[in-house]
Amino acid sequence: MDYLLLFILLALLAEILGTVGGFGSSLFFVPIASFFLDFHSVLGITAIFHVASNITKIAFFRKGIDKKLLIWIGIPAILFVIIGAYFSNIINTIILEIFLALFLISISIVLIIFKNKTIKPTVKNSIFGGVFSGLIAGLIGTGGAIRGITLASFGLKIETFIATSAFIDLGVDLSRSIVYYSNGYIHKHDLYLIPWLLGCSILGTYIGKKILEHISEEKFKSIVLILILITGIITLVKISAF
Repeated sequence: MDYLLLFILLALLAEILGTVGGFGSSLFFVPIASFFLDFHSVLGITAIFHVASNITKIAFFRKGIDKKLLIWIGIPAILFVIIGAYFSNIINTIILEIFLALFLISISIVLIIFKNKTIKPTVKNSIFGGVFSGLIAGLIGTGGAIRGITLASFGLKIETFIATSAFIDLGVDLSRSIVYYSNGYIHKHDLYLIPWLLGCSILGTYIGKKILEHISEEKFKSIVLILILITGIITLVKISAF
């Protein structure tokens, strides 16, 4: 019971941070859940948790959706998450996690140093971000950091950032959930966690939204990049420990 309570509290924290960061809870939830569940169970339960999480975010931030970015980033992300999910039981995930950690650390540092610089939200840049985030999400369970980097570099408003990211993520998670289920990653003995995680998604998003009401656009971008940098460092340290 103590482990369950700790798991729920950490999941709630992941949801709050994911909302404040704007790129979803899986970035934090995947490494947290990996301490309690095996890797494939983490993939399965994260996908289900994230579906609930994104529906909640859409409900809270629905007015900010950017339809063009939804198409340019969303469609490639959904297509490539299916490919990534299919190969998730074939490719060595340790190598992928090392690559992801180094990428997150390096790109977040660059964007923090040149924080006043923005990348144009062109079709090419959007498609690249969608393909990369979708592929990584399918392979190791979280691609929110890649999408977060992409959206942060576009200099979007807070509501636009979160709402657009949540809509894209919803399509990504529904797609990979189907593949994970067919791969046998969603286990019956883990389903008791779903009601708890649903509660975490609602409460965590609400708390995160309240925090965001007191944060400026500039501080929001800095928070996103710092959280991604910390995540990259933690991921690298965790891998080095094994």
